[in-house]
Amino acid sequence: MKDVKNQLWDYVLLVREKSPLVENITNYVVMNNTANALLAIGASPIMAHCKDEIEELVKISSSVVVNMGTLDAAWIESMILAGETANKNSKRWVLDPVGVGASKLRNNTASQLLALNPSVVRGNASEILSAAKYDIVSKGVDSLSPSEAAIEAAVILQGQTNGVVCISGADDYLVDTSRLAKLSNGNPLMTKVTGLGCTATAITGAFIAVSEDTLLATAAAVSVLNIAAEVAITKSSGPGSLQMNLLDALYNLSKDDFLSLLKIEIQTL
Repeated sequence: MKDVKNQLWDYVLLVREKSPLVENITNYVVMNNTANALLAIGASPIMAHCKDEIEELVKISSSVVVNMGTLDAAWIESMILAGETANKNSKRWVLDPVGVGASKLRNNTASQLLALNPSVVRGNASEILSAAKYDIVSKGVDSLSPSEAAIEAAVILQGQTNGVVCISGADDYLVDTSRLAKLSNGNPLMTKVTGLGCTATAITGAFIAVSEDTLLATAAAVSVLNIAAEVAITKSSGPGSLQMNLLDALYNLSKDDFLSLLKIEIQTL
């Protein structure tokens, strides 16, 4: 039986081999970055949000990503329809509840989408706490809490959605029905490049399309981005060059770098 590190690398190879088609309803800020990141890892992105074509596109896609970054009424309808259509067609989907807790609109939208039981919910600690109905002070898309502070909330949210909950931060934590995984890759400079959390969500969409183990697939997706960033940072002088070098690092990521740099711990709940 393969160890966890090699199993996660197998998922990287599967994404490259199968090139899953990922339908993204995401925000204006990150569309270009997330589409390029999906291409760099070997996946194929669709960046479409018009309600009139959502059902058709979800049906032909391998998985779906819903990102709440830039909301309006029409987009919210498309997001809900995408989740419903994914469920009807047994397609896995990821919800990134960006900025939940910052406004009533975001809270109501997140509640509607969470009720559709996404396969993965991925957000920072403040977003996970807010999604789980904890009473906290929000700072929009930025987290005011360390990732480990949201583990209890993630367990509660996981019980409500029956999916995987991923908390991003200096360390990333993933929860499913029986396991808690801790990932410790990445670099603080990543916080100076807008949308890398959204990029992790998009990549997660590709990985859950090729694996039955949603927690390990999510762990592989997050690790791929964070390890690629570690590699890219060695060639970068700041956030601008990091953004450019990150795409190259994702595209060229080697087994040796992945296995040697990967930091993962998994325990039973």
